[in-house]
Amino acid sequence: MKYEAKNFERLLGLKGFSDNALKTHFLLYQGYVNNTNKLLDELKSAVLDSPQHAEMQRRFGWEFNGMRLHEYFFESLSKEAEALDEKTALHKKIESGFESFENWEKEFRAVASARGIGWGIVYYDTQADKLLNVWVNEHDQGHLAGLPVILNIDVFEHAFMLDYGTKRADYIDAFMKAVDWKVAAERFDKK
Repeated sequence: MKYEAKNFERLLGLKGFSDNALKTHFLLYQGYVNNTNKLLDELKSAVLDSPQHAEMQRRFGWEFNGMRLHEYFFESLSKEAEALDEKTALHKKIESGFESFENWEKEFRAVASARGIGWGIVYYDTQADKLLNVWVNEHDQGHLAGLPVILNIDVFEHAFMLDYGTKRADYIDAFMKAVDWKVAAERFDKK
């Protein structure tokens, strides 16, 4: 089975994100999908226990997570973004864990503003019944094992430099205004 790139052209015209930046980002995502498929094909014929097999296995995590994290990212954006409904289980969990939505958002923005490239991710730890705002430096390193992604922001330069240059905070503002909280709430409900 081949992975298929999802079409996110519905986001063209999204306020705070130029069409040029979005199209460039979509092409990057397509590359992750293509490379995930290539590696899966190559792994079928690779000699087990060879250095080539080991390197392809390591690279697979980078490509697959790059594909999937971009899907989560694009899926959580909307031109018709609305505030998170206070009646949702996600809003209640945010308030119980951070005392207020504003406190959670302040922490999430701080995580997304960390120096370096990577992802700001809201994970849900099902065993501890707790939301966690986490910095993940690379696609394939630093993820919290087994925890579902509720919301994520791409803070690699390709996500914001075309539109915002080095003004990452302005990009984070645009992202927060475009979050489709219904998608995040559904992810939390599926936990």
